[in-house]
Amino acid sequence: MSDLPAIDVDPELSGVDPVPWAIARLERAISSAGRPVPALRVRAGGVAAGDEAFRLETDDDGLTVRAGHARGAAYGITELADRIEFGDDGALVAADGEDAAPAVPVRGVLRSFSSDVLDLGWFRDRAFWTGYLDELAAQRINRVQLAFGMQYNFSHDIDVRDNYLCFAYPFLLEVPGWQVSVANVDDADREANLAALRFASDEAVRRGIDFQLGLWNHAVRPELGESPELRYPIEGIADEQIAEYSAVALRRLLEACPAISGVTFRVHYEGGVPEAGHGAFWGQIMTAVGEVGRPIDIDMHSKGVDDELLAAARSTGGRVALSPKYWAEHQGLPYHQARVRDLERARPMNDDALSGVTQNTRRFTRYGYGDFLRGDREQDVVFRVWPGTQRFLLWADPAIFAGYGRWSTIGGARGVELCEQLTFRGRKGTGEGPRDLYTDAELHRPASDDWQKYRYGYRLWGRLLFDPDADPEQWRRYLRRAYGEAATAVEEALGAAGRILPLVTVAYGMSASNNFYWPEGYTNLPMVHDGDKGAGMYDFDTPAPYTWPAISPFDPEMFATTDEFADDIVAGRATARRTAVDNAADLERLIERVDRAVAQASAAPTSPLLREALIDARLQAGLGRMFAERIRAGLDVSLHERTGEAAHLARAVEALRRSRRALADVVDLASTVYVDDLAFGDRTTERGGWRDRLAQLDAELAEITARSGALGAGDPARLSALSGPHTASAVRVASDETYEPGAEVVVAVTGAAPSSVVELHHRPLDQSAEWSVITVTADAEGTARPVIPAAATTSPYPLSWYVVADGGGGPAIHPGLGEDLCAQPYVVLTPTHH
Repeated sequence: MSDLPAIDVDPELSGVDPVPWAIARLERAISSAGRPVPALRVRAGGVAAGDEAFRLETDDDGLTVRAGHARGAAYGITELADRIEFGDDGALVAADGEDAAPAVPVRGVLRSFSSDVLDLGWFRDRAFWTGYLDELAAQRINRVQLAFGMQYNFSHDIDVRDNYLCFAYPFLLEVPGWQVSVANVDDADREANLAALRFASDEAVRRGIDFQLGLWNHAVRPELGESPELRYPIEGIADEQIAEYSAVALRRLLEACPAISGVTFRVHYEGGVPEAGHGAFWGQIMTAVGEVGRPIDIDMHSKGVDDELLAAARSTGGRVALSPKYWAEHQGLPYHQARVRDLERARPMNDDALSGVTQNTRRFTRYGYGDFLRGDREQDVVFRVWPGTQRFLLWADPAIFAGYGRWSTIGGARGVELCEQLTFRGRKGTGEGPRDLYTDAELHRPASDDWQKYRYGYRLWGRLLFDPDADPEQWRRYLRRAYGEAATAVEEALGAAGRILPLVTVAYGMSASNNFYWPEGYTNLPMVHDGDKGAGMYDFDTPAPYTWPAISPFDPEMFATTDEFADDIVAGRATARRTAVDNAADLERLIERVDRAVAQASAAPTSPLLREALIDARLQAGLGRMFAERIRAGLDVSLHERTGEAAHLARAVEALRRSRRALADVVDLASTVYVDDLAFGDRTTERGGWRDRLAQLDAELAEITARSGALGAGDPARLSALSGPHTASAVRVASDETYEPGAEVVVAVTGAAPSSVVELHHRPLDQSAEWSVITVTADAEGTARPVIPAAATTSPYPLSWYVVADGGGGPAIHPGLGEDLCAQPYVVLTPTHH
């Protein structure tokens, strides 16, 4: 054991949270390292303004951490601890000083309580909170939301069973003057729950993490009343008393847990409060928050939020934020959709008192930033990445997380919160079996430790939000310790695997709801059907005719549907949008990277950690193969419907056979590792396993094979040259980074084909608005200077634009997604007064 060096801390920092915690972490790292370290100093000042900025310096007398505030000091101290724990002696040296400041102010994770069976253990386990919060804070994650009540939509879910902590207050405390109780929850349970919440919030603050309490439900009883197996009936309160009781209970709860700094509310109808007159209900709640005696941040899940709700939240005097979804209820690529699906367009108001605002006039707020990014807004915006795409497989992609670090502050937004892996595990009464889903004893962890599977992901999330251009050594030193000589291959495998399902999600958005669409456990939407309905479960949330080729992308501005692409091929039109061929080619490129990296890593000595990583990377590659072949089959099915050529259907049959084999390989690999019922809810789309999905692919394959057989072989398919993937282009686009409101904006385009048509698309940063198009012709040198007119720059929103130009290989969107698929494909300009 090494002798601990003196750690000299300026008095104004030494006793201020989270510095004492960080010092203790550093001392443990030094003690465990067993090698000498230089003298260490922590000094106030010497850095740019900001609570979280720090600077590392090296001189003959040792190492110095400089910071203006305690949180920045703690980040600098824990950075040294991390280098000692995972690096080598040379890693401590700060060459000519290292400055660090956050790119994203809010770097959060959401942990949901979804199952009494699976979650009560970790919720009340102090060892869990200690280890978990240590990891988050060390990776510079500065906000954690503990969410209660996300497991049901009390407005329309039926057969509600596990409602533990859904209407949270009576599960946590008694309220004087009210006789509200919960069946099967006694005083000891309440006291244990409140103690757990107080401990978790206190420990978060001690580590420099803001603790956000999520209250996602304010209904006592399911709206439809069809829940005979409700486990925890709430008694002693009538529906008309809920607002008054909740206001009193919330105030007492915040007083009992003084470390809670913010509250997240689901304010639309799925939280149990009808939208007609919702201002009166939420006004009582917000008034109580304002009376707590300390500032409490208010975060409203933005779906359906209107001016009435914003006014109620501002009345508290605390900081107000809206939290829109990033890519619907899914994990997409790191940029924000340039256009919402047509299904999300605003509709005329109807007389639906329950959900009329969300479902009609404010419908476009459901699955993106909506119209919330006005430059003159009074509230913050913090995005939330939902868990619909993938929920338990391990992935960690530095490029995607760096993209979030660059694009989650779009339009002046303050940051982003990630619904972590295993969110919704055991939801809606399906909590049984191991929480981590492993049957393999070597890989299984108890519920209090299952977060450790995702340590690499937390590291990338926190550090690349803090600095999207972070030195890769910040994660590679951890990889070397965890995976040894396989570290480089694991980084490559988990990175490439991590881009597969987000790409599928963005390009094939068959439902914005995570309750129905789950690409990781995909339930099939068929290629064809014979009636008015398709697969049934997607009909409410995907466009007619409810088939795979008709699926809308989540960003129809940048991606074409398969049917649209087929129409273009038949008509001889080239499209600039990404197509089925592009998507399949990119998936195959990512799969090849995974396969190559897995082969390299497999030559290294095995360990449970390595097995865990490689199995999950291989499973994601297998799912990618399934989707890539479906994508190619879908294009041939669509072309057959337009041309009648039998060869297209024959090609589709072969692709669907390959797709089915890919899923069978997934089943074989998973069968000895994971449970058969991957339960994240009670719908057939939320549970079961990949083996169950094989039958769906078999039925579809039989249908397409029968149709193909009836047609015969046919002539070879006459695919147009337009059906190839987009190629790299020499086109470059640029404009000033800011603009003067009321003045024109000139965009410079170079590298276009001489005399070709160039399109400039522009729009306010408002998803309820339409894109406008300006067309010009490039000159003989391939340059053009389209102009956004002055009338378009007077909006209160920032301005966004992109260009469609042909650099010689066909039209393409510029700046585009880039080769790594992690760029923002359009430009956002900020007005000079912003």
